[in-house]
Amino acid sequence: MHHSIDLTELPAAGPEMAEAVSNCVHCGFCLPVCPTYSVLGEEMDSPRGRIFLMKEVLEGNLDQGSVQPYVDRCLGCMACVTACPSGVEYGELLFPYRAEDHSQEGSNRWQRLRRRLALSVLPFPQRLRLALRLGRWTRFAHRLAPAGLQPLTRMIPERLPPRVPQPVVASPPGKPVARVALLPGCAQSVLAPHIQADTVRLLTANGVEVVRPQADVCCGSLDLHAGEADAARTHARHLLAALPADVDAVITNAAGCGSGIHEYPLLFKGTGDEEAMSDLARRSVDICSFLARLPSLTPMQLPRPLRVAYHDACHLQHALKVVSEPRTLLGQVENLELVEIGGDGFCCGSAGIYNIDHPETADRLGAAKAAAVADTGAACLATGNIGCLNQLQLHLAGRGLDIPVRHTVSVLADALPPSNGPA
Repeated sequence: MHHSIDLTELPAAGPEMAEAVSNCVHCGFCLPVCPTYSVLGEEMDSPRGRIFLMKEVLEGNLDQGSVQPYVDRCLGCMACVTACPSGVEYGELLFPYRAEDHSQEGSNRWQRLRRRLALSVLPFPQRLRLALRLGRWTRFAHRLAPAGLQPLTRMIPERLPPRVPQPVVASPPGKPVARVALLPGCAQSVLAPHIQADTVRLLTANGVEVVRPQADVCCGSLDLHAGEADAARTHARHLLAALPADVDAVITNAAGCGSGIHEYPLLFKGTGDEEAMSDLARRSVDICSFLARLPSLTPMQLPRPLRVAYHDACHLQHALKVVSEPRTLLGQVENLELVEIGGDGFCCGSAGIYNIDHPETADRLGAAKAAAVADTGAACLATGNIGCLNQLQLHLAGRGLDIPVRHTVSVLADALPPSNGPA
């Protein structure tokens, strides 16, 4: 007997899912841009293959347990959406499908444990900080950890960076040209707190007042992309409650967070929070996109020449369509030579918790990206997502390359005049 997902039981997401299925003409334009298809070489590990499989489950022709491994192996990078000539909104099928499919029949016990640990710790800064402190010994005894947990233990940094105090309100030197709230971030606030400080410096240097939300809250993107819709909604509601209402925009500086917030309208469709969450999605703007919209920017100059390669975070490039803005901003920095990374432009393999969930595939993608970065001859790599930053640093170090991976805002903040900073 097949255990299918009936579209009639999905009154909120059903129409979007059905439209995504019906719009796919199986042309194959998605195949060359799909990272898992390139690595695994299976039709069912391609977007059009997964669409076919999900359609068969929805229509009751296949058991979802047999399909789950293929859907689970999708990175959710949305490169197929950019390449699709038919306008298939693949994410509007993938994420609701994952939210309804809790079989996990294709997962082994270590994978399920890693996922539970990641989703119970990463979105909560205090838990994450404590877990990293307690887990530092496993960093040094990595080979002694069970093989099934090593994808987690190898991500533990050698040193936990010190906390960076953030003011409740950071004001520019003169009259503000805008007032924004800065998404607090969860894992990023622990793993790389300087990114938040650099973002505040950039904004205040360009006349923007920055307000910090009243609590350290998560946007729910990690849970959403892993199919944990209820947990994602809980995080999103806490975020909305913590954000001030009197701001011109909500700034995000992590691609995964930004794309997750932009999926709120579908996540909350048919609920009492749909209007408020849709408004939050409209007000949410990536930091580089926001800065690029300002009429003028403070001149930026690095103290010495620096060759910088830029890596497109998938959710920034394909989900949020932010491609030219980071390059434009970096291109305005004196003494900075911006170079492109050659090759196919595939995902680096981070993809939320994908490098914890599917370490083998993620490692092949990370190694390929690190090799492409090395070929640029760059002395620094810039990117707009904390997950990409950690994944790329891991694989560059694995090749013996001393190429620092930095957030785009940190590269830009380094080029600000010394006097610029929050008041």
